[in-house]
Amino acid sequence: MTLRIPKAELPAELREIMIKQLGTVPEPVEVLWNNPELARANQEFSAEVGTWDAADASLKTFAHMAVAAQVGCSWCLDINYFHALNQHLDLAKASQVPRWRQSEVFTPLERDVMEYAEAMTNTPTTVTDELSAGLLDRLGPAAMVELTVFIGFANLATRCNTAHGITSQGYSDACEIPLAARPQNLGVASTA
Repeated sequence: MTLRIPKAELPAELREIMIKQLGTVPEPVEVLWNNPELARANQEFSAEVGTWDAADASLKTFAHMAVAAQVGCSWCLDINYFHALNQHLDLAKASQVPRWRQSEVFTPLERDVMEYAEAMTNTPTTVTDELSAGLLDRLGPAAMVELTVFIGFANLATRCNTAHGITSQGYSDACEIPLAARPQNLGVASTA
């Protein structure tokens, strides 16, 4: 897949910051920079999302990766695996998120979080009262609200990236465990 919208030239200072932080400039930033006001707002919100701490970081990372796998955003899988490495999360688990239903490495809570992420991603959403109540009981209201908004943000990012034709940039190449391939028949329904 090729980019459907050309990259815009970033200000030199921003380009240097991105390279210092990630080793390269993320293509989503370059594409969004075609509208600098929108790009700045997205960066500010992304930075704010990164400071939230009511929900466990690994649960949020696995949720984002579950959304990315379902939507087909290789860029989000790539960067989240890289973040998992740098946040010292369980890389064996992170590598299995695209096939979490078949993997035996996840706890019941992690499975429910990924199920919730996929249910929020389905169109229309398929979140059940039981799944929501079970997570609320285990996470508490603050973490549940945070997780829900985080998954909504993951949907925004993954859907924009795939619509723009943005694919993996190789961030996960620095990691030792390759991402597992997503199984073809998951039985996850999504209607348009």
